[in-house]
Amino acid sequence: MTVARASAAGAPWLGTLQADWPLVPLRYLVSFLSGGTPDKGNPQFWSGGTIPWVSPKDMKIDRIDDAEDHITEAALGGSATQLVPVGSVLVVVRGMILAHTLPAAVTTGPVAINQDIKALVCGPRLLPDFLHAVLVGQAEWLLSLADSSAHGTKKLETEVLQRFEVPCPPLEVQRRIVETLQARATSLDVLATAKQRVIDLLAEKRRAIIATAVARGLDPKVKLHESGLPWLGKIPAHWATCHLRRLLASMDYGTSQTVEPEGRIPVLRMGDLRDGELDFSRIGYVEAISDDLLLRPGDLLFNRTNSLDQIGKVAKFRGHESEVSFASYLVRLRVNEHADSEFLNYLLNSAYVLARARAEALPAIGQANLNPNRYSQIAVAIPPIREQHAIVEHIAHQTARLDAVRAATQRTISLLKERRAALIAAAVTGHIDEGATA
Repeated sequence: MTVARASAAGAPWLGTLQADWPLVPLRYLVSFLSGGTPDKGNPQFWSGGTIPWVSPKDMKIDRIDDAEDHITEAALGGSATQLVPVGSVLVVVRGMILAHTLPAAVTTGPVAINQDIKALVCGPRLLPDFLHAVLVGQAEWLLSLADSSAHGTKKLETEVLQRFEVPCPPLEVQRRIVETLQARATSLDVLATAKQRVIDLLAEKRRAIIATAVARGLDPKVKLHESGLPWLGKIPAHWATCHLRRLLASMDYGTSQTVEPEGRIPVLRMGDLRDGELDFSRIGYVEAISDDLLLRPGDLLFNRTNSLDQIGKVAKFRGHESEVSFASYLVRLRVNEHADSEFLNYLLNSAYVLARARAEALPAIGQANLNPNRYSQIAVAIPPIREQHAIVEHIAHQTARLDAVRAATQRTISLLKERRAALIAAAVTGHIDEGATA
């Protein structure tokens, strides 16, 4: 297709648009279906269920016909969830992931959805795969329209989606665009997948280095003995076991103040803990905070409330250009003279401690809670303080090169994703020849 004339579009995200393509608000092109969560305490809704119940954690692929969780027919009649038709476009509309990603997928089998997802059922003027391409191609614009709650959760209101204007070329043109995108995007996806495998292998090797060091130390010939704790197994004979609280000077809850997009004091929230480090890219703010809720370099934060697979995560505060506080879903751990905070950060993020932490958590619908007192009773193996320092230095040396390779590979993946998004954006606005596949 040749773009004879591009006209100024009525939607800011479009820039220019194929002149003869109408822009139509999404409310006139699709039906919106909502979901819900069946009562987790009712086994009739879950036990032996065969119906995929899709939640945001499943929204990692472009085509979806299954989910991690399954519900029964009884759950459909006894809750707000519902079965959505094959060919629906699922969009995550609530969650912290909307701070950076808009997950969307086309259903290729019947599924039910939870309350954090909307199903868009296309009418006769719109192909599901074309709508999916529009949403993916214009994700950045849609994400900019999402609202934030006090604890950092983002929400894309239904009214915003309904007003979102979609290019609506003839169905045959939509079909050709989809075919062209599938051909061109596949090669980019293959490259990105290969690069992601490299990152996964690097992460696995990094975890292995850390796990060995914090569980057995640096001497491969060290004498071992039974720890007396089934989940710990054997540990170096000169190491001690103790409850976590014996290594802490204090544990403190964060502020319950409402966090705003702008303000004077940055406030870290549960979504800001990533792989033992703190991410300040989506920080919230308050105007004033008590001095005793300000962080000091070396403080650790642990996530006491989150989904069960995220609870117990720990990250170290290394300082910041301004004073920083933390929200109430986090707990500050301040170490005493028996612990190196860097060593403890590695240890608390190790598989065995995370498993114990999650076993102690109390589950609830959509999330779990880990009381700090229960958390502090977890038994850990701890080497003498000098050995902790040596282990930290060893890990830093061994992982530095891995981290450099990972960063370079991640940059390549980001470039491939940018290229893919640009390709999709150009296609759905009529700026590529939909007949070409090269």
